[in-house]
Amino acid sequence: MVFYPPEWVPKLPFDPPDSIPISDFMLNEEHGRRPLAQSKPPFTCGITGTEYTALQVRDRVSSLARGLANEFGWHPNQKTEWDKVICVFAVNTIDTLTLTWATHRLAGISTPANAAYTADELEHQLKTSKAKALFTCLPLLPTALEAALKAGIPKKHIYLFDLPKELLGGAVPPAEFKTVNRLIEEGAHLPKLEELKWKNGEGAKRVAFLCYSSGTSGLPKAVMVSHRNVIANTLQLATYEKLRFTSGQLDVVLGLLPQSHIYALVVICHANVYRGFGVVNLPKFDLQQLLGAIQRFKINTLYLVKPVVAIGAAVPPVIIALNKNKDLLSKYDLSSVIGIYTGAAPLGAETAQELQTDHPTWVVRQGYGLTETSTVVCSTSDHDIFFGSSGSILPATECRLVSPEGVEIEGYDQPGELLVRSPSVVLGYLNNDAAQKEMFQDGWLRTGDEAVIRKSPLGHEHIFIVDRIKELIKGMQVAPAELEAHLLTHPSVADCAVIPVPDDVAGEVPKAFVVRPASISAVESEMIVKRSIQKYVEQHKSRHKWLKGGVEFIDVIPKSASGKILRRLLRDKERERRRRTGARL
Repeated sequence: MVFYPPEWVPKLPFDPPDSIPISDFMLNEEHGRRPLAQSKPPFTCGITGTEYTALQVRDRVSSLARGLANEFGWHPNQKTEWDKVICVFAVNTIDTLTLTWATHRLAGISTPANAAYTADELEHQLKTSKAKALFTCLPLLPTALEAALKAGIPKKHIYLFDLPKELLGGAVPPAEFKTVNRLIEEGAHLPKLEELKWKNGEGAKRVAFLCYSSGTSGLPKAVMVSHRNVIANTLQLATYEKLRFTSGQLDVVLGLLPQSHIYALVVICHANVYRGFGVVNLPKFDLQQLLGAIQRFKINTLYLVKPVVAIGAAVPPVIIALNKNKDLLSKYDLSSVIGIYTGAAPLGAETAQELQTDHPTWVVRQGYGLTETSTVVCSTSDHDIFFGSSGSILPATECRLVSPEGVEIEGYDQPGELLVRSPSVVLGYLNNDAAQKEMFQDGWLRTGDEAVIRKSPLGHEHIFIVDRIKELIKGMQVAPAELEAHLLTHPSVADCAVIPVPDDVAGEVPKAFVVRPASISAVESEMIVKRSIQKYVEQHKSRHKWLKGGVEFIDVIPKSASGKILRRLLRDKERERRRRTGARL
């Protein structure tokens, strides 16, 4: 049975165009966006207040495109997008999307990298994407230099974003590295570029973003996101939320989530700017800084996740911080806030209710999506709040539920794997035929998430995500199989399994269940061996992948007849242990 958007959801005003780049869709008024002169500044620095008007951003994009063309010898209508790949490895800045759209103006690809990456992880992305240049920022420059050297990117093709001096701690960017601002200044004096000459359908086939998804095994997979994919989801979100803004109100929204994350990239940066809203960027999570920005810039909507990954660390989930620091919140004027919108990990009904109780005027909403759907599949609407759900299906989107045996689910409250069909579903994975065949079947995307359909008290269908078939510790984009493969190279690990466990600070953290080899003495200190295993991960993986949930020795890893790890049994074991000890479930 195919599930569709509720009747109240408007139809798309027009088919998502497939003959233009994202930059045209976002910066030209002929594609339905709010007029530039009537829009708020697209991006504002939440620390200094620096911002450019929408018209200025359009001019900066044009100048930067000319600067890039001159720097690398690129032309809009020559060669393929794979010859014009730039990697962005930086904290949020007001010029991150300026660079992205300038690259799209040249028919190039932007591949955003997680700012928490180690040099090895960044090297993997640089090599597999075949990036020609790396754009970073001063705090991340040492990691960027190490990765670029290994990936064969010359030093002269490493560039810096300008950051507020408050983030630099007195450090001065080395003069040998060009900045994005300098490229813009150089481009402003160069001749105008020729227009892109795309035929119908090219925007649906050309890759705009190469985003990396942790998936279920091995190293992160490169997801090919087309121009039309992002255009489609931007239009879907704008149409779905049309009823919210009948008064013509222009929101100011929070831009805290790293712009390497598909949620921030599409939902925050594209869907909001398209509607003429303003995004207040913050480079990392600091509760007092966040509250100060809300008060100073009169932020209306807080886009949050659990947890947010910042420079080198998985920082506390913002929602938990808001719930636990009521006295601090009372010192700030938060009257501008009309609601929060969460994604990237399920928000429990209990947590949502606590937040709603503390802030009764806020509308608590949630959405669901994946990198592979670029981004949102379903979302909560203001007039149909149903705590615990991920909302209703977006326009031009279809969903199905299928049982593990492949039987179509046709009723409510019956769990099955969620399958999605939408113009926002991506082109697929780069050079990964096995994953492609597993995830994309007969025009449908297999999400790997178990869901149920339930009707809200108003009678509208909502999607509830109830389990993680693909075993991804989603909030932190950690694939257990990646950690397991690494752990198996440790001399004290004969077999292992990794699961997410609750954590008061980070929301969820990885925990390893380990079978020790027979050759390891049983009298050897368990504490020393456990710490040795944890340090082994810490030396090679990003901080948010560290085994902060601990290491537990067991006799055997539960597996199915086919050899698949039965993580659900380990989760049950962990829940039982927590019940006995009184730890948080």
